[in-house]
Amino acid sequence: MKNIFDPKVNEETIQRINNLSPDSTPAWGKMSVDQMLAHCSVAYEMAYTDKHPKPNGLMRFLLKTFVKSGVVNEKPYPRNSRTAPVFIISERKDFDVEKKRLISFVQKTFDYGPNYFDGKESLSFGPMTTQEWNNQFYKHLDHHLTQFGV
Repeated sequence: MKNIFDPKVNEETIQRINNLSPDSTPAWGKMSVDQMLAHCSVAYEMAYTDKHPKPNGLMRFLLKTFVKSGVVNEKPYPRNSRTAPVFIISERKDFDVEKKRLISFVQKTFDYGPNYFDGKESLSFGPMTTQEWNNQFYKHLDHHLTQFGV
């Protein structure tokens, strides 16, 4: 798995996002490119904002027990895999706004660096290692950027 805290990987990821256009179409799935950008930002919103509520204790137990390993491991997501309801973006978005917002989150993550994430609590999964945060962020972005051919 590539390391989002590596300057070259950070630059490459931002360049891939910049290679998208409002006319980019997915190789699979139903999201438009603007929806995909907003969808990818949800993971960062959950890490940096209070926009999304913390799941209750039972739901967190279920997420940690049955979902976490698939999110933080190094195995790529399968095409057309299901997503959590909070990640569903049903309305169209402003492409330029969402692109800038996602790039800002990617850069903020790089700027904070790996030490910031060591032991940082995930809303859904509890405390995670830097490697788990890396895998979660990079794997999700790579999945969707590949979906849109960049």
